[in-house]
Amino acid sequence: MSTGAIVAIVIVVVLIALMVVLYIVGNNMQKKQMEQREEINAAAQPVNMFVIDKKIMPFKDAKLPKVVTDQAPKRYKNAKIPVVKAKVGPQVMTLICDESVYDDVPKHGEVKAMVSGIYIVSVKTVHKAAKKALQEEQAENEGKKKSWRTRMAKKQVEYQKQLEYEMAAKEAKKDAKEKKAEEKKKREREKKITV
Repeated sequence: MSTGAIVAIVIVVVLIALMVVLYIVGNNMQKKQMEQREEINAAAQPVNMFVIDKKIMPFKDAKLPKVVTDQAPKRYKNAKIPVVKAKVGPQVMTLICDESVYDDVPKHGEVKAMVSGIYIVSVKTVHKAAKKALQEEQAENEGKKKSWRTRMAKKQVEYQKQLEYEMAAKEAKKDAKEKKAEEKKKREREKKITV
């Protein structure tokens, strides 16, 4: 064998090993993310709030509580996050918004939101005026050229929804199998009793 063929084989083997490692790491990270999302959803509470402003800004400029900024990993200090400034009861708060929900939050509108700590999980607009303002804002943004970050965030939201749908479908299949197995056992018990 020539040295070129040996080098090509070594490169192919290394690439295959790298792909396998990335697949395993990706699956583990996906499982952790799903577990964290379940915990966040379990701790979420309904809140009525009036949205004052919403922006995507760097984490360090978001004016979040000191406890949150101290606990955040270093890699998130310079990352941009969706931030919502809202009046919750008598208090004006800065909240972090889920990227999949960020587009649904109207500026200057009252909403019902599910909030876990300072993290907005889901949003429902309350007033028709807020819905109209949100639709106008989205129509205004339709014609604008979107940044790379916005396009990637939109893709991430789509993939997250697809993943949640697939997980729900797997769960439904699993439940159906368990139900079928229970019915089969029940029928077998009834046969034994009648015989």
